[in-house]
Amino acid sequence: IRLRGSISTAFGCPYQGEVPLDAVADVVRRMRDLGCDEIDIADTIGVSTPRKTQAVMETAARAFRLEGISGHFHDTYGQALANIYASMEVGVAIFHSSVSGLGGCPYAKGATGNVATEDVIYMLNGLGIETGIDLDQVVDAGAFISQHLGRKGVSRAGNALLAKRAG
Repeated sequence: IRLRGSISTAFGCPYQGEVPLDAVADVVRRMRDLGCDEIDIADTIGVSTPRKTQAVMETAARAFRLEGISGHFHDTYGQALANIYASMEVGVAIFHSSVSGLGGCPYAKGATGNVATEDVIYMLNGLGIETGIDLDQVVDAGAFISQHLGRKGVSRAGNALLAKRAG
């Protein structure tokens, strides 16, 4: 059985505010000692910025093997892609996303959904990183679910590609 743990508010917490680096390291070590194969370092309220993201990811990497660390970034303040890029500079290669940026955070007022998959794939394609994911199919899925929900999708890349198709 593969075990994945998640530190939901590793970059900031709606209750305690700033999360100290040593607190993140402590939870990472505890999850490691429990036998986790992968540990998600998550910004579920979307408050991190690239420099903070790098510091947190470097701290996590000192406590756990880098290839088992994943990033989970909500885009509340528009920093999710920058935070993914900052994590990649540290060596993190696993990231969570959601089609059309669906989701949110039930315990943090105003927090938006996870970073849009379309935006992440567009960025990775632009960096020459092969994902094996067909961006056009993800855009179509995002358009479908957004239409079904009666709202415009939040993916900037998805919306731009849809507009380009429409001519």
